[in-house]
Amino acid sequence: MSNEDRKERGPEEEPQAEEKVQEPQGSPGDPASVEEPAPAEVVGEEPPSPEEPASEDELAQLREELETIRRERDEYLNALRRLKAEFENSRKRMERETQRIREAAAERLVAELLPVLDNLDRALEAEGDIREGVRATRDQLTDVLAREGLTPIASDGQHFDPSVHEAVMSQPSEEHEEGTIIQTFERGYMFNGRPIRPAKVVVAT
Repeated sequence: MSNEDRKERGPEEEPQAEEKVQEPQGSPGDPASVEEPAPAEVVGEEPPSPEEPASEDELAQLREELETIRRERDEYLNALRRLKAEFENSRKRMERETQRIREAAAERLVAELLPVLDNLDRALEAEGDIREGVRATRDQLTDVLAREGLTPIASDGQHFDPSVHEAVMSQPSEEHEEGTIIQTFERGYMFNGRPIRPAKVVVAT
């Protein structure tokens, strides 16, 4: 195409751009796009009134109940104090009674041992062989202690009993069965049925 033809036709028209129509945000079915109506105000409703104060009769009844509770509390406390005082007095009486019994028992035992002491003094003052006097004094002392509950533990010829015997050594023996006590080194004693000192013995093997 020549330049003249271009001039006659004039400049070519530029195609117009299509205008885009902006769609509203959200679709008609979208709940976010629907505005919620404001809550309707309740007309004619009055705010709740404060509680009415207690009447004089109710206050008087509460005071009476409180006074009753206080009286019961005082009664319980007084009863508890009395029980505590009675318990303390009873404990002190028992302690005094126990001490009195101990002193009386010791006094009686000492009084019974005084004749034994007298006989030992006489044996020491006697001339010649004093073995008979010492033997008699020993028998007298044994009788006093037996009345108090002291008894010797049998040992010679008995079968060894670890609850009342203490083996200090063992010795082979053809005359005795194994476990038989053949000699006593130190006599054992029981007091009121309870061993207070085991007998020290030699046991046959």
